Amino acid sequence: MQSESTAGADSKQDIGLDEELADVLIAISVISKRLARKLTEQKQANKEGENKHE
Repeated sequence: MQSESTAGADSKQDIGLDEELADVLIAISVISKRLARKLTEQKQANKEGENKHE
């Protein structure tokens, strides 16, 4: 009896950990996308600055 109850609790804990992991991975993805966008904008701004000096 107790092992079934423990298995159920472990399953709920696993689901909670899976959801938390998914949230962390989504956050990493969002931050990566923002960083990539900023780097692209910075690279384009640097190119435009170089073209003005020529």
